[in-house]
Amino acid sequence: MRKTNRNSWRILVSGLGLWCVLATGPAAHAQAPDTVTPAPREGWWVKVHEQFLDQARKGNIDLLFLGDSITQGWHNNEVWKRFYGPRHAVNFGIGGDRTQHVLWRIEHGEIDGIHPRVAVLMIGTNNVGSNSADEIAAGVTTLVHELRKRLPETKVLLLGVFPRGARPDATRKKLEEVNRQISRLDDGTNISYLDIGKTFLNPDGTISREIMPDYLHLTAKGYRLWADAMEPTLWRLLDEPRRKD
Repeated sequence: MRKTNRNSWRILVSGLGLWCVLATGPAAHAQAPDTVTPAPREGWWVKVHEQFLDQARKGNIDLLFLGDSITQGWHNNEVWKRFYGPRHAVNFGIGGDRTQHVLWRIEHGEIDGIHPRVAVLMIGTNNVGSNSADEIAAGVTTLVHELRKRLPETKVLLLGVFPRGARPDATRKKLEEVNRQISRLDDGTNISYLDIGKTFLNPDGTISREIMPDYLHLTAKGYRLWADAMEPTLWRLLDEPRRKD
């Protein structure tokens, strides 16, 4: 290996979603970041996970949503009932989850025995405070590959991480880089990438409180924007006729 300065690092993310941090000198080693290492949480989170296990055992799931509080926030609201209720959809979103937590959940039974036609994944915003864009993208990549391995007949709809914050800033820039990297996972067949982030933005790049009251979580209006923006892609992936309404 070519020698570099003692404090320099080379970051490599493989096509399989594996992460290696290579340092020179006698202490050189490969180390995976927490974003790709399955990790559980405690307390109420375990009970929610167990509820998802019960839902999975019941089956009859054609459309699966996986994610964090932004996904959880559908809460079976009117938009959810209208767009996804008839499609036998389930919502496996848990507030506060990071990539490593969703990875642990799917490795511990949440998708065992089910055969959804489409899985919608949107995750990564909770990693933004403690991980780099490369690390977050590696976590998302690992999740997508794990879904494909465990659900080989399911098409994955990977959503770009939604923008957050009142106006463009460093956090937005980091998420844009995450999205740039994970967009490469789109293979035109089994994995489809869709970035609907601009749907939530004003022309000047700001976000209205009518869409995200805390500049992160969506209102009912925000969820309707999400549904409308995603619908054409779902029609294609589910091989459905276009809705007139």
